[in-house]
Amino acid sequence: MKSNILIVEDHELTRFGLKTAFETADFVECVYEAESAEKAIDIVQQNKIDLIIMDLGLPGMNGIEATRRIKQQNHEIKVIILTSHNDVQEVLNSLKAGANAYCSKEINPIRLTQVVSSVLDGASWFDPSISHIVLEAAARSNSETNTAPEKDYGLTSRETQILKLITEGYSNNEIANQLFVSINTTKAHVASILQKLEVDDRLQAALKALKERLV
Repeated sequence: MKSNILIVEDHELTRFGLKTAFETADFVECVYEAESAEKAIDIVQQNKIDLIIMDLGLPGMNGIEATRRIKQQNHEIKVIILTSHNDVQEVLNSLKAGANAYCSKEINPIRLTQVVSSVLDGASWFDPSISHIVLEAAARSNSETNTAPEKDYGLTSRETQILKLITEGYSNNEIANQLFVSINTTKAHVASILQKLEVDDRLQAALKALKERLV
């Protein structure tokens, strides 16, 4: 099933480059464009949009506020933040607003296409140069509270080992290689971890693990 994508970017050249990249993707039905958050909200109200690539530095309403409002209207829409800033508070505010992914504008277009595909499939993704900000913030909050684990989630020793690698930013392939197991075995362990922690994706699992001192 193909998806409709909305690109929200005030720089016309950047918008054109993104549109060109996604128009050739086999999972994309239609690519919409908006140069402002206000126009993006109008497009979302009038069309079926599955995923939004959202710039933060927009004229008028910024991308974080736009994400928050769009998510309030339709929580099912996926939002990928695309920005050149790595400000800690900006990253955390984007996450609170409901962003599903946070990418640097320096990301390779092919890689961005892959990220969009995975986010449409339900994954969360944070650029490696950015993800440590979220995890470090969670770890910092955890060390300040200095509390014991809140709950026993019944993780096995292997699952705890894999969860620790997830918090360190390892992909499934990297975990499989490091532990000398198959990718299918790794995926099964990750699925079990998400179920036991009652979270939807790896990022939420990492945040919960750090917050509740599970690793």
